[in-house]
Amino acid sequence: MPVPEIILASVSPRRAALLAQIGLPFRVVPSTLDENEAWPAQLVNDPEDRACRLARAKAQEVAARIGRGFVIGADTIVVCEGFAFGKPRDADEAQDFLLRLAGRSHRVITGVAVVEAQTGRAEVASAVTAVLMRAFDATEVAAYVATGEPLDKAGAYAIQGRGALLVEGIEGDYSTVVGLSLPTLAKLLGRFGLKVWEAAWAHL
Repeated sequence: MPVPEIILASVSPRRAALLAQIGLPFRVVPSTLDENEAWPAQLVNDPEDRACRLARAKAQEVAARIGRGFVIGADTIVVCEGFAFGKPRDADEAQDFLLRLAGRSHRVITGVAVVEAQTGRAEVASAVTAVLMRAFDATEVAAYVATGEPLDKAGAYAIQGRGALLVEGIEGDYSTVVGLSLPTLAKLLGRFGLKVWEAAWAHL
């Protein structure tokens, strides 16, 4: 039985790497939804709902354009003490974000959506992982920000990169922190009758 086409509605190399990691065949069709969510830390009443809505909107935008296959959308938000952190606008804001997170535990929330382009049916869920940061100081933050790595990351750090040096530990799913919860994705694809293991084997 042929494997349905799977499309990732994101240019994130981190999300693509996660899909490749599990052997799922896919192609990338970036969403044109405005992702310049470079908003400052702000109060958010329901960050899980926000992440899910954005993930769904990204997937629906691509699904409407291509008209076929299963489209995956994702959105990640970092929340600490009632404030939500998106992607920093510049190096100064990245440093501010990181100093707010230093020595504290925060939640990384990733919304995942799968849209069947032919029918418009959408399945959406979120995953949450707790991350504890070390008590690093401004000198260490400045050195990290100077690498440029934090500038396109929610919360201004990449756990799969140099940002791992800032993390004390996590409680939950690692892929959620990277930006695409693989267990959640497998669950959503399963609702459409697509078994990730079978799709991966068929690609070999």
